[in-house]
Amino acid sequence: MKNQPNQYVGNTSPAMRRFHWGRARWIAVGLVAVAQLSPAAAAERPPLMERQREIALALSACPASVAAKAAVYVLEASGYVKVRESQNGFTAIVQHALPTSQDPQCMDAEGTRTFLPRYLKIAELRAQGKSREEIQRFVADAFAKGIFQPPARPGIDYMLSTENLTPDEKGVPVHFPPHLMFYAPFMTNADLGSEGQSAGGPAFVAAEGTPQALIIVPVGAHMSHE
Repeated sequence: MKNQPNQYVGNTSPAMRRFHWGRARWIAVGLVAVAQLSPAAAAERPPLMERQREIALALSACPASVAAKAAVYVLEASGYVKVRESQNGFTAIVQHALPTSQDPQCMDAEGTRTFLPRYLKIAELRAQGKSREEIQRFVADAFAKGIFQPPARPGIDYMLSTENLTPDEKGVPVHFPPHLMFYAPFMTNADLGSEGQSAGGPAFVAAEGTPQALIIVPVGAHMSHE
C-alpha cells in the first residue's frame, strides 16, 4: 500500500506550512522551557486549562449585562494572552492568587488599569521560574516605585462564578460563594467593624492594609450570561 501524502503538508500553501511549522516550534519551545524548570519553580505555575473552558470560566465571573462585551485573557505557558478586546471597559480573567487557587474575576476599567497589570506580571514571572518570595519582592518594589498603582477611585471586581477556589485567611484555597469586590486601598477589617473572613460576617477586607485591599461582599446566585 502506497504512503498517502500528509494533508496538512502536501495540500497546503507555503504560507500555511510556515504557520503550522511556526506553531509547532512555539509549542516545542514552551515544552522545553517547562521541562527546564526546577520542581520548586514548576510548583509555582498554575495548571493550564483547555482554552474554551478557561474563557467560559472567566466570563462566569461577570453579570450578564457585562459578559458579552468584556475583554478576555487566558493563561498560556509564557503568561496571559488577550483573546478578546473589551467593548465596555471590563476584563474577564481566571486569576490565580496562589498557583493552586482559581479566581475568576470580571473587573471594571479601574481594575483593568491597576489590578490587571499586576496579575499579568505575576503570571509572567511564574513562567520564568521565579520563586514566590522573588515575586512578592518584585510586587512590593513595583508599588514603591509607582509601577503598580492602587485604584484611584471606587470600583467593582465581580467574582460571581460558582467555581471560586480562593485563599482563606490562612492561605489555604477553599471554595467560596459568588461575591462582589470593591477597591479599598489600605483599608482594614477594623475600619468595617469586621472580624475578618473567618467570622462569617456580611463583609470583610481581603489583603487588608495593602494597596490591593478589597472589600468582599458575598451575594446570592446570579443569572447566567449564557
